[in-house]
Amino acid sequence: MNDAYPDLVRQATLAASSHNTQPWKFRLLANGMDILPDFSRRLPVVDPDDHHLFASLGCAAENLLHASAAVGLQGYFSCSPGEPGAHIHFERSAPSQSPLFEAIPHRQCCRSDYDGSVMAGDQLRLLEDAAQGTGVSLLWLTGSSALEAVAEYVAQGNDTQLCDPAWREELKDWVRFSAAEARRTGDGLYGPVMGNPSVPRWLGSLAMRLTLSARSQNDKDSKHIRHSSAVAVFFSEADDWQHWIEVGRSYERFALQATALGLVTAFINQPVEVPALRSQFAAYLGISGRRPDLVVRVGRGPAMPRSMRRPVEEVIEAAFR
Repeated sequence: MNDAYPDLVRQATLAASSHNTQPWKFRLLANGMDILPDFSRRLPVVDPDDHHLFASLGCAAENLLHASAAVGLQGYFSCSPGEPGAHIHFERSAPSQSPLFEAIPHRQCCRSDYDGSVMAGDQLRLLEDAAQGTGVSLLWLTGSSALEAVAEYVAQGNDTQLCDPAWREELKDWVRFSAAEARRTGDGLYGPVMGNPSVPRWLGSLAMRLTLSARSQNDKDSKHIRHSSAVAVFFSEADDWQHWIEVGRSYERFALQATALGLVTAFINQPVEVPALRSQFAAYLGISGRRPDLVVRVGRGPAMPRSMRRPVEEVIEAAFR
């Protein structure tokens, strides 16, 4: 096995995933890797068709491509129709460390309040260029009226999701209320990542039941959206797992480029997670008939505590062959 493989997997796992489920398995090959879905870590309530799961595979693949280039392995991405997932083929090359590679350990889904400052035109162009993928496009929403419209769609999504007991239970299952719990599982949403204190699970569960409501979440999200520099919406030409993976790759490049520019990002995916709302949101965006895949706020804000990652050996499916 190539000695670089374990570290490449580690850097791939620093990618984004819904609820930090890390729904991936890595199959190590003589000249590459397969990144396969781990359906035992799926989210059947918030992500019933596994859209976010496959997008997460794309995020991991993008990190892997940048990390492998840095150690002299040029990666070539492909998808095999016979086995859902991503395949990366390696060929030897001169090492090349890009700003996006250097951003990998610093990227995070930053749920803090941003400062509302306007991004420069060259920053918008760099982010838009980074987001371009095969069959994937990006729409910018800027200005107070557009951000207010997004806040309204997010609020409608919160109203639906937070009134669903199954959705609330699924979220609670993936929250790690204390540092000890986060270290033990190596996954999930660490409480302080969302601005909450580190507390025992029994206390966190009680507080979540008593205080988490559509109204409180709408107030928080509306403030966050109004203080964002812009909102980016990713959408693709087809609604299938291959395009979902490509959307994940596009988002991860976007987020790494944002990190390299000193910017932060966070998902506000409620408008695309509720099916009835998703079609209305698509019509508002002028892309009826296509699926808006991801909604991301962008701006300048403080870093937050980081969610954990599982040990590399737990995500490697099979040894070198």
